[in-house]
Amino acid sequence: MPTFTALTTLTGKKSAEGLGEAMERLDPEPTGVGVFEVEDGSGLWEVGGYFTETPDETALAVLAAAFEAKPFVVSELPETDWVAHVRRELAPVEAGRFFVYGSHDADKLPEGRIPLLIEAAMAFGTGHHGTTLGCLKALDHLLNDGFTATKVADIGCGTAVLAMAAARVWEGEIIASDIDQVAVDVAEANLKANGMAGEVRCVEAAGFDHPELGAIAPYDLIFANILKGPLVALAPEIAANLRVGGYAVLSGILNEQADDVVSVYLQNGFNLARKDQIGEWTTLILSKQG
Repeated sequence: MPTFTALTTLTGKKSAEGLGEAMERLDPEPTGVGVFEVEDGSGLWEVGGYFTETPDETALAVLAAAFEAKPFVVSELPETDWVAHVRRELAPVEAGRFFVYGSHDADKLPEGRIPLLIEAAMAFGTGHHGTTLGCLKALDHLLNDGFTATKVADIGCGTAVLAMAAARVWEGEIIASDIDQVAVDVAEANLKANGMAGEVRCVEAAGFDHPELGAIAPYDLIFANILKGPLVALAPEIAANLRVGGYAVLSGILNEQADDVVSVYLQNGFNLARKDQIGEWTTLILSKQG
């Protein structure tokens, strides 16, 4: 079955949400509509729809004009077995002592590495993205420096690969949280696939808004691989839930955003211990001061 996309950009959240709602009333109607802020500081929002029938380009042009958006770009997607495609494209990832792989690469496990199985179908958080890879390398760096932790939180955990990596090297209380229950379910499935069921507690929460997160605090190590906006907003909570001398590993930060994030965390009692770039993404290691 062919799939079509129709994408445009415009300024302003309210206008973007209004355009998204209007798209849902098109005929033929889209199977899904997404409204996303473009994370580049431009103030633009992207609005897109997926269709199983050729969309009405005249109606799309009228909507674009009505909401002062750029003309829609309509494309037909090729029919693809995406899981097979991802399996071909996502080779195993080595991040220091950690080896992240899919089951299709189980025969490639090197000796002396810590294996983390993440299925290719769960593409975000496999370690291929510069943010996840940066966090794994940051953990490897802390281990090389002799750091140990018995209380670890993975905020915005996605696949929970970071929490699993921590549970592979340390025994203690390790908790992974995500605002999306689907991500929590994926995290629990990944733990089971790695023979680690019960080693990491997985909860649905926005930030630290869950009683189990508060009960374990203060943490020795907190991962937060999300985006600049939430990281800035969470700075006081991360500071409040981290022990003195503990570390926060932050990512999801574009290189040009890093200094702004560092500045906010310095104001909340942190020192910058390390800053690494992978492609367009920066990972920060920050230590909490007394």
